[in-house]
Amino acid sequence: MSQPILQFGTSRFLQAHVDLFVSEALAHEGGAGAALGGITVVQSTSSPDSTARVAALAGGAGYPVRIRGLAAGERMDRTVQCTAVREALQAGTHWPQLRQAVAQDVQVIVSNTADRGYQLDEADEAEGAALLAPGHAAPASFPAKLLVLLHGRWQQRPDAPLTLLPCELIERNGDVLRDLVISLARRWGLAEAFAHWLQAHCVWANSLVDRIVSEALQPVGAVAEPYALWAIERQAGLLLPCSHPAIVLTDDLAHHERLKLFLLNAGHTYLAERWQALGRPAGQTVREAMADAVQRAELEALWAEEIVPVFESLGQRADAELYLVQLRERFENPFLNHRIADIAQNHAQKKQRRLGPVLALAQERGLELAQPRLRAALTAA
Repeated sequence: MSQPILQFGTSRFLQAHVDLFVSEALAHEGGAGAALGGITVVQSTSSPDSTARVAALAGGAGYPVRIRGLAAGERMDRTVQCTAVREALQAGTHWPQLRQAVAQDVQVIVSNTADRGYQLDEADEAEGAALLAPGHAAPASFPAKLLVLLHGRWQQRPDAPLTLLPCELIERNGDVLRDLVISLARRWGLAEAFAHWLQAHCVWANSLVDRIVSEALQPVGAVAEPYALWAIERQAGLLLPCSHPAIVLTDDLAHHERLKLFLLNAGHTYLAERWQALGRPAGQTVREAMADAVQRAELEALWAEEIVPVFESLGQRADAELYLVQLRERFENPFLNHRIADIAQNHAQKKQRRLGPVLALAQERGLELAQPRLRAALTAA
């Protein structure tokens, strides 16, 4: 194995986001300087769906990504063949091969390990440093796997550059993953020089991903909307897997996170709030809600009167309004059946996470905004 990009996760999201970006960069004028090279995908769980995807990816023929939606007012429905994934492995079966690859060849590690991906496993805690022994089986959790792989890199090629690009939907995901791995290294009693190397030499990038990947294709492939963003916080030594229009390097990652949270996520949750209150059909979709005059008017008023003024106080009104232009197209996607009932799952918790910060920032900025819709939603049972 000699691919420069190692990816933990086989999800349809990664197939239509990171993997597609690398594929398109490689195809652009022969890929010279546009991408580091191919990707090795690693299945790190025992999920049967992941196992099936790995088996399909291992053939190396690539897979289709169907891009469907609205872009600048025009309907788009096209299929792109993604060929960036050159190898697909299972961590449990190919662990020695993975250890050697990270120790020698890998330049960038990407991950998207879902909601529970950063959770540790008691078995890894119990075995500790014994997991570093040659020939030992792979650890159970993703952080412990990463720790073992990075320890091998530190021993064999400590001076070679290495960037880690987590894509999990966790605020400041790079910082969180770095601190978790360093903490685990110390609990295992590993050398402090190794912990220092993790902190000072490895580049742990904070990033935000944003693309709706609505369905999987079988045996592998995905359907995605035209909009895509991978916002990555700029820092010294950062190595990107490729150049791509959807990759944005930024000194203000919080701004991109705020746009997504305050406008997209809050918009979804407010639609769910009004869907429940108005007693709309159980199977109603976001697109159908946008075509409903009452629901659409309430959402537009929420954005215009209660959220955009918060961005204006930050000098970011133009950015918010541009984001809304794209967001309306995303919500009106004629090909996407995004059920509001799905958005409404864990609704009370989502309201606190998605609506509360808007009110908090308005108060912090000293704004005299009534924000009645946000307040009513947060106080409703």
